Amino acid sequence: MLCEIITIGDEILIGQIVDTNSAWMAQALNNAGIMVKQISSVSDNKDHIMKALDEARTRADVILITGGLGPTKDDITKATLVDYFQTTLVRNWDVYRDVKKIFESRELPYTAINERQADVPANCVVIGNTKGTAPGMWFNEFGKVFVSMPGVPYEMKAMMETFVIPKLKEQFKTPNIIHQTILIQGIGESFLSERIADWEDRLPEGFKLAYLPSTGMLRLRLTAIGEDKPKLEQQIKELMNALTPLITQYIVGYNDETMEQIVGRLLSDKGRKLSTAESCTGGYIAHRITSVPGSSAYFEGSLITYSYEIKENILGVKKETLEQYGAVSEQVVLAMATAARAQFKTDYSIAASGIAGPGGGTNDKPVGTVWIAISTPHRTIAKRFLFGNDRERNIIRTCITALNLLRQEILKD
Repeated sequence: MLCEIITIGDEILIGQIVDTNSAWMAQALNNAGIMVKQISSVSDNKDHIMKALDEARTRADVILITGGLGPTKDDITKATLVDYFQTTLVRNWDVYRDVKKIFESRELPYTAINERQADVPANCVVIGNTKGTAPGMWFNEFGKVFVSMPGVPYEMKAMMETFVIPKLKEQFKTPNIIHQTILIQGIGESFLSERIADWEDRLPEGFKLAYLPSTGMLRLRLTAIGEDKPKLEQQIKELMNALTPLITQYIVGYNDETMEQIVGRLLSDKGRKLSTAESCTGGYIAHRITSVPGSSAYFEGSLITYSYEIKENILGVKKETLEQYGAVSEQVVLAMATAARAQFKTDYSIAASGIAGPGGGTNDKPVGTVWIAISTPHRTIAKRFLFGNDRERNIIRTCITALNLLRQEILKD
């Protein structure tokens, strides 16, 4: 069974909002054994929507549509579907009562515009909206399944989880799709590919390896598709056991873990505390650390010491060290890390100082030069990196690399 996703809305096409719905839906469908053939975005235009539906039904068995179900005039999806399926609108009294109840509970007037949300195509199965007012609609037409849902993410997700995916699995026979993902840091995609080429060439039929690079990180995803789930799980386990020795030094985690989650788990398990002193990253390392729920258990705080004066006056980096070596140097980040660990009274600290760009580089210290230091109860180390010319990428790569260096030091304790 193949599925296509169509998102409707001018706001997506002009970049006013980011289409997060499609990514979430694709993942949820894949986990259910439903393969997504294509994802499209179209404007709030009747002809465009109809053309997209015509094309989608030539490629897919199931067409999932989000957006354009609101009560205002620019929301035309429902009216377009009425014309597309050559049907009429009828009042659904269950929806009417649900919507009215929502407005009454909020002490808001229930207008004629709101009432029209209870009007649905006569040929659809209504999908109740437990999170909002616009109902979803399920159509069995042209030998295909069409499902229209609101574009509001939490409304769509509730419909997908409680109704759409269960009904699709009931109506179609879906295969088992199993993923195993490895989080990689410290080796480029092309070098990794060469390193595991022989292993990859021996993958059995029905198994596929995907390289998923992002700034500072790389994920390897092994996917198996088939009918016999226990057999697939055993095969994936054996394949991963054969792969791991080839890349052990670059593996930092598995599946959907992030670097900050991995570091947080290690700190929690050992009952240790962390602090940071940041220059070129401007607090981004602390931001990533504190994005993890429960990080207050192991993260004490951060100092953003951007200027020479703050490095000297707040962290206590010696003036002569800054003048002799410059802020972007081994000597300065070692002093920053040591001072941060002492001031915050933590077991570990991270310090970073670099030239993020696009300006500020010299012959000796080009743009992208970054020094990272890690201070532990046993030692303080510093390493130099050259990350390139892009400011945003440099900040992200500094963060990911710093967290990985910390991970390595924690594991040594």
